[in-house]
Amino acid sequence: MKTESSSLTHLDARGDARMVDVGAKSITERLAVATAQVKMRQATLEAINSDGIPKGDVFATARIAGIQAAKQCSSLIPLCHPLLLTSVKVTVTSNEALPGVDITARCKVTGQTGVEMEALTAASVTALTIYDMCKAIDRSMVISNVQLEQKEGGASGDWQRDSV
Repeated sequence: MKTESSSLTHLDARGDARMVDVGAKSITERLAVATAQVKMRQATLEAINSDGIPKGDVFATARIAGIQAAKQCSSLIPLCHPLLLTSVKVTVTSNEALPGVDITARCKVTGQTGVEMEALTAASVTALTIYDMCKAIDRSMVISNVQLEQKEGGASGDWQRDSV
């Protein structure tokens, strides 16, 4: 049985999924930052850092994949609005302590809805691309900690993840 939900904006009065109408929202600058990690064997990280992965430059390819993913978010996530992104920046860095890779995706838009899903999608696909490029030498890699770190703009205001 479908029930009405006043807190879930993607459901109508009957409980059916719908794309939210953002037409009346103000156009503002919005930002979202998401992160992810890929944990791997130390030898895998060393191979990445020494350009020893047969498929090519892991970090460059993963950054491009993340940017492309942010641009395709509305095709991948149901009910997500297509956005004219003004900026997508993906950084990929070695983390010797993990061992593995830290990923940060930063998306900006001037529009009527936020870019959290675009940033999360960019971070996720960046991690998946790293896995794909390195799986021949390390199938034990773990993608983890995919999370929103901050958002700015819009009616709900700014938000930042608390430090733990």
